[in-house]
This record gives sequence, structure tokens and C-alpha cells, in this order.
Amino acid sequence: MMNRRRFLGRTAAAAVGFSLPARPHDAHAQGEVPNSAGTDLPRLEAPASACDCHMHIYDPARFAMVPSPRVAPTNAAVGDYRLLQRRIGTTRVVIVTPRNYGTENAVTVDAITQFGSNARGVAVVRPSVGDADLRRLHEAGVRGIRFSLSDPATAIVSIEMLDPLASRVAELGWHVQFNLEGQQIVEWADRLRRLPTPIVFDHMGHPPPTDGIRHRSHRVIRELIDRGRTWVKLSGAYSNSRAGAPYPEAAPVAQAFVTAAPERMVWGSDWPHPSEPPDRKPNDAMLFDLLTQWAPDETTRHRILVENPARLYGFDVSG
Repeated sequence: MMNRRRFLGRTAAAAVGFSLPARPHDAHAQGEVPNSAGTDLPRLEAPASACDCHMHIYDPARFAMVPSPRVAPTNAAVGDYRLLQRRIGTTRVVIVTPRNYGTENAVTVDAITQFGSNARGVAVVRPSVGDADLRRLHEAGVRGIRFSLSDPATAIVSIEMLDPLASRVAELGWHVQFNLEGQQIVEWADRLRRLPTPIVFDHMGHPPPTDGIRHRSHRVIRELIDRGRTWVKLSGAYSNSRAGAPYPEAAPVAQAFVTAAPERMVWGSDWPHPSEPPDRKPNDAMLFDLLTQWAPDETTRHRILVENPARLYGFDVSG
């Protein structure tokens, strides 16, 4: 009998109604991936050098985690993620230090080393970090720092740390990445406008699902994009929806960003989906296929998956 989660994942994927032909069966790519529902392949075939610009590694057997009220995913080490790469076809990756590691970025640096030249990282630091430490992170492949403030109970850094840190990482050519709720973007708009670094917004800026592009935060992000130094991650569809798969509230937000500034969009899986409980992990094949709805033009998708990440994270443009 078909596993219920597998059935639901396939049913949700079919409900999106994509017109792409099914990809040929690949027995090596099929199979269970930890923290991902379903076993199906995406219908969208990833172009060469396609990049997953947002995921996390958890490897507590080798790198101890800090105390946190957030329950960390299990089976989310480098080897587990490689199974996801085989399933969806991406080859480049950006590893973001998760909240369960605080400011301990060794797990991210180690993962970059394992993936090699196809990997970059985003670290979490406080103003006390030394200049030599920042240089070592840069040499290891880190290209930005993250402020994840959408959940104050699990936040590792604070908005008060933004200005002193931004001025220092600007010298390295890094960006500052934000995981914020839409209302926080509105409240801190002036802080964001005066940053000396490029800005990256996680998960389409988290506007309230009931408001979407009508929320004031969307206008703030669009303004920052127009200034020429802001990027948006087309990720976290499930965190931008209350309806569940295929996350219809997320589509107008993603489509509006892609239409306005395709040259400033990147895509991320958010694997292993730390905000989702073990019994509600999304189907990553379906998440990847959402790009065909959000960016129907193949040239635009290539820009989002290959060209933009190369520019933002410093990958070899030639692939």
C-alpha cells in the first residue's frame, strides 16, 4: 500500500497543474530523502550549475549544538543533503548556519569543505567576532552574515548588532541576510536603507499570507531592490501560505518579484525545513517545480538558478 505521506506529496504536486513533461525515470535519483516528503523527481530539469541558495546542515555527532528551544532536524548532515541534490538536480549550494548552532559556524565551514568549490556559506556572528575570524570565514567560502529575527525566542543576534557588524563585513564584500517578518521590515526600513552592504531577504520577505504583495513590507523590499543592492530568495513557500501545498498564497508574491526584478532573484530549498515538524515536511520535488509557475520563462529560470547565484556568491560564471 502506498505510504500516506508519499500519496499526499504526489497529489499536491499534481494539483499545481504544471504542463512540463515528466522527466525520464532515474532509479538512482529516486528514493527517500530525509526531511523531504515523497520520492518523485521534479518535472523541471535543473540546468547545469543550478544552485540551491538556502539550506542548513545539522551534524550533532561531529559538531555540538547550543541549547535552543527549537528542536533540530535529524538526519540532516552533508551525506543526507547529497541525496536531495541527486533528486532535484542542483549542484551548487549555499549553506546557512542554523539557529541551533548559535554563532558556532564550524559545521557550515566543514560542509563547505566537503562540497568544495560548488559551495558557499552564510555565517552568524556577533560584534565581538575578531577580524582574523572574519578573514578565516571568508577564506573558507563564507560570503554573508545572517540576522534571523522572525522568532525572538530563538534569535541568536539582535537588530542592535546590525550597524557595527555591517560596517565590518562590507570591507570583505559580504552581504547581510535577513530572516524577518513583514512587519519587522516595515519597522526597520530606515535601518535597512542605510546599510553599506548588499541585502538578501529570506523567504520572499515573509509578508502575512492574507496580505501578500499588498503588505507595506513588499513596497519596502521593492524600493530597496530599485536601489540596486538587494536580492530576494524565492524560498519558504510553506511559510508564506496557510492553505498548504501547493501554497497558493506564495505564488503572487514570487511572481511579482520575478516580474519586477528577475536579475535579483535566487532560489532556495530551505532543506531540512527546520520550521516544519517531522510529519509535515514538504515535497522538495514540488517545491522545485513551483519555479515553473513563478518564472515560466526558461531563460529567466536559468538566471535565477545559475547566473544570479554566481554573481551574488562568487561562483565561477563559466560553471
